Amino acid sequence: MIDKTVANVAEALKEVQDGATVLIGGFGTAGIPEALIDGLIEQGARDLTVVNNNAGNGDQGLAALLKTGRVRKIICSFPRQADSYVFDELYRSGKIELELVPQGNLAERLRAAGAGIGGFFCPTGYGTELAKGKETRQINGRWYVYETPIHGDVALIKAEAGDRWGNLTYRKAARNFGPVMAMAAKQTIATVYELKELGELDPENIITPGIYVKKVVQVPRVATQAGGF
Repeated sequence: MIDKTVANVAEALKEVQDGATVLIGGFGTAGIPEALIDGLIEQGARDLTVVNNNAGNGDQGLAALLKTGRVRKIICSFPRQADSYVFDELYRSGKIELELVPQGNLAERLRAAGAGIGGFFCPTGYGTELAKGKETRQINGRWYVYETPIHGDVALIKAEAGDRWGNLTYRKAARNFGPVMAMAAKQTIATVYELKELGELDPENIITPGIYVKKVVQVPRVATQAGGF
């Protein structure tokens, strides 16, 4: 019998190793897997490479993970905002490496990893610092930059509901990078607010099929600044 549910967050995260590349879903505060990030802080893995759209807000969630000093590098598209002072301090003091990736490129590099694509050409970034050291090519009169996939050792994502096979649905904007990250990682760990019986989820509404998910852990719903996303 296939059952991917685990009893708690600690059990779900016990296999995350030092040096791992961790894909963390979320866009700002929407869809951030807070319970899994807090669990990763407790778990203690270090020398991590983290991939997220942002670089943390305030002192919670991703910012709290950065504050531990256990993240060596972050790959993101929007590292600085009004309350990204944790990242800002680490970056200015040379304690964290940043790879800046335009948002569309970030999504497509993750999707390419999940789809088994070796790389792709994209016009975004051509002629800027972001294209330095990368192959460029003119195609039909327009210049393109060669981009490579972003593979993860583990993806931490926040879903709305799931079943024991690992099938997942999301809530509105909280979906964001979750589906492509789930496909791009060697193992995907997902939290759900609702754990459904097999057959309860409408197949037409399943966004991430269970084949991409290794572990599912149910967590209590807690309202956040993003309206409970």
